[in-house]
Amino acid sequence: MNIEQTVSAALAGLQLGNTFTFDNLRHTVQDRRHRRLRIVELADLDAHDGLCAALLSTDAGDYVLHARSDSALHRQQFVLHELAHMILGHLDGDDCAVEEALLPSIPPHTRARLLTRQDLDSETEIAAESLADRLAAGIRGSVFAESAYSEVFG
Repeated sequence: MNIEQTVSAALAGLQLGNTFTFDNLRHTVQDRRHRRLRIVELADLDAHDGLCAALLSTDAGDYVLHARSDSALHRQQFVLHELAHMILGHLDGDDCAVEEALLPSIPPHTRARLLTRQDLDSETEIAAESLADRLAAGIRGSVFAESAYSEVFG
């Protein structure tokens, strides 16, 4: 997999342009997946334990569960990373190396995502983080465009 090409193609496929708001992105992901998308902060989830966010896909919709952070940018990156997995199609497979008998009430694609999250150097994790960075840049560009920054410093 050529990560840069994959990320660039995924970003272009969103058809959001160079700058966009977080809400534009969330609505686009939701519309593309034809599923409700909820983003929920879990007070008991501690980023210091190594898990900043997780995806959960249920019959009722998709959920991005994220840890609390004093930094809005850090929190946004947690969420963007998980949205990147959705955009890149990392949720679409049903393959799972864990026997169904061990976790019978958790859907196979959810088990796979939760259990493969440990390999942070995998191509899927690197691609998701790269796309999350590019998404963050688009959102920052939108904020600058809406502010008086260019009027003051331009």
